[in-house]
Amino acid sequence: MRFGTGIGVWLLLMLTGAAWTQVAVPTLTAPEAKPEAPKDALGRSTPRGAVLGFLNAAQKGNTSTAAMYLNTPMGPDAEELARQLAVVLNLRLPARLNELSDVPEGSHPDPLRPDEDLVGTITTAKGHLDIQLERVDRGNVGRVWLFSRKTLKAIPDVSAELTTQPIEKILPKFLTKRIASVPLFQWLALFLGLPCLYLLTGLLNRAVGLGIGTILRRLRNKPDLQNPSIFPASLRLLLLAVTIRWLLPRIGLPLLARQFWSTMAFIITVGGCIWLLILLNGWGEHYLVARRPSMSGSGAVLRLARRVIDGLVLFAGVLFTLYHFGVNPTAALAGLGVGGIAVALAAQKTLENLIAGISLIVDEAVHVGDFLKVGDTVGTVEEVGLRSTRIRTLDRTVLCVPNGQVSTMSLETLSARDKFWFHPVVNLRYQTTSNQMRSVISEVRKLLFEHSSIETSSVRVRFINIAASSFNVEIFAYVFAFDWGQFLEIQEGLLLNILAIIEHAGAEIALPSQTTYLAADSSDRLPHGVLQLRGRRGVDRFRDESKASH
Repeated sequence: MRFGTGIGVWLLLMLTGAAWTQVAVPTLTAPEAKPEAPKDALGRSTPRGAVLGFLNAAQKGNTSTAAMYLNTPMGPDAEELARQLAVVLNLRLPARLNELSDVPEGSHPDPLRPDEDLVGTITTAKGHLDIQLERVDRGNVGRVWLFSRKTLKAIPDVSAELTTQPIEKILPKFLTKRIASVPLFQWLALFLGLPCLYLLTGLLNRAVGLGIGTILRRLRNKPDLQNPSIFPASLRLLLLAVTIRWLLPRIGLPLLARQFWSTMAFIITVGGCIWLLILLNGWGEHYLVARRPSMSGSGAVLRLARRVIDGLVLFAGVLFTLYHFGVNPTAALAGLGVGGIAVALAAQKTLENLIAGISLIVDEAVHVGDFLKVGDTVGTVEEVGLRSTRIRTLDRTVLCVPNGQVSTMSLETLSARDKFWFHPVVNLRYQTTSNQMRSVISEVRKLLFEHSSIETSSVRVRFINIAASSFNVEIFAYVFAFDWGQFLEIQEGLLLNILAIIEHAGAEIALPSQTTYLAADSSDRLPHGVLQLRGRRGVDRFRDESKASH
């Protein structure tokens, strides 16, 4: 049984190995390239291309080509329907063509119907009508976007409701002639109408300013008061944009023309808002500088902040404009981020000095005119900039110290002292008696208390130490003075008075002294003794004692 079991296991392994050897190793094959989608010569591959192509064909009067943008059988009826649709769109559809999707899949306003896209909504006698596109397979040209059957079904009734005639049928013939596919009257409106409207807003500004100025001159009784400017240039641009927006629905312009002027009004509005915000930012800077003129370096910091805010406002306006025209600014922002990091690394020292300068100015650590000590440098601050601080040294040279170094150094502002420290230590001779010491301390204390420039609460005169060659008296007081020069003058008078007090008490200032021990030799017959020298008088005394001993 064991032999049979072993044979069975051996056969099972052999069969399994044979099976594994028959398994083919999969080979990597390159994915088959997808065939390119056929391109439509009429631009109907995207919703925006379909609408713009239809409007261009209808504007040129090519109704046969315009009918090819409709999901309806071709023929005379289709061309008439295309003409009616063009009239309805030109007179009723809002000018929002830039919001149409420019991708083949469309914008998917309804996920349940992915092959439909909304162009816009118009108002009719029966309510609101959605102008829709639908994606249809056209065989050789692939799937294209066409105006839906549901929309086309309602167009004849809406066309019958229209009573307003297009402006091109009202104007003279020579004004409707096209130059570069654009009617002449639109060129005239662009190059003559806009400047004239802007000049009218200027006249309005002068008229309103004259009226308000007259009232203010009478109320304030100031005949020389100038007329205020009520509408600056930025507000006049906004008024121009509002005027264009107000005129557009009241003039029977074609849809493409309304789209152009709507875009112009948007650009003028963005430009006016950017300009107005920059002006407000400048007014804010001037107001803050005028409010705190003594704040050192405030003008430089506020100027930098103003420029940064102006740049941010301009950048935000550009991004908003790109987003309005359907441009995704994500890639541009990512590129700016990488570029900003590279610039920050390259200008590391400059940014360090810049940030340090802003910190010094905001913290008000340094002011122009301060007499300070920075490291080993003593001088007067002449200018606090964003990058460096200028110091006029005692040698009358100008030292320019980077703010990054100033922020890491210890700053000692000598001119910021509210009072000066008067702290001499008087050394009296050992021969000074206790009565003389009491007299000196009492008279010096009385001198300090009676002086008008001394802070009496800080006065301290004490016998503090018996030193190696003197009795030490500490004098401590704070002196009120406007500057260092006045303090030196007061200190000079106090020191002279203290010397007079010491002389009047009969005491003397101690001189540096030392004690010398001499060992006499046996052959010299000199007695063993100690020689104590205390300046010149100590030497004379030693000589007198030596003569007496001999």
